Amino acid sequence: MEIAVLQPEFDFAGAEAHRSGKWPRRGLPGEAPLLPVAELADRWRAGRIDAAILLLAYAGFLALFGLLGGHFGFRKVDAAVCVAMLVLFHAQYFALFTLCGGSTPGMRTCGLRVATFDGAPPRLGQLLWRSFGYLVSGGTLLLGFLWALWDEDHLTWHDRISQTYVTHSEFLIEKGSTGVIAESQRLAAEK
Repeated sequence: MEIAVLQPEFDFAGAEAHRSGKWPRRGLPGEAPLLPVAELADRWRAGRIDAAILLLAYAGFLALFGLLGGHFGFRKVDAAVCVAMLVLFHAQYFALFTLCGGSTPGMRTCGLRVATFDGAPPRLGQLLWRSFGYLVSGGTLLLGFLWALWDEDHLTWHDRISQTYVTHSEFLIEKGSTGVIAESQRLAAEK
């Protein structure tokens, strides 16, 4: 019995363009080009704004709790309740803003929006998965957010889970899917 060890040559012509880190990989062959992923610095700035808003709201909640007669103790149960409330605030913040507006206040301040991998605005189901992904990313001591540092496309866990990612608002133009792609290619060529 003979085994043939010859393999066909692989075409790596587009590999250099992909290594730039500005485009997520295509899911299926023949899919349209994607919009550029927002730079990590812009996304971190938006994240810091969201964290500040979230912590201010949580501090306001704790202050109101204390003013209305609540008691803070130094027992394990009290610490667990405080952490659980912070997790609840995190879940509500990201779920409500993501589902109702498609982006958080930090993202809007930095001019960022969420887009699907084909360049269109996300559907409700994808926004639900993105909200769930935020819980997974935050619930693992922010490892899901930090994953963007190692991911070759600079996508986070919630990006991968929901099949969406963050891009600049200027690339998302409310047109049909082909119109969005054509306009994004024009804008990317101008930059």
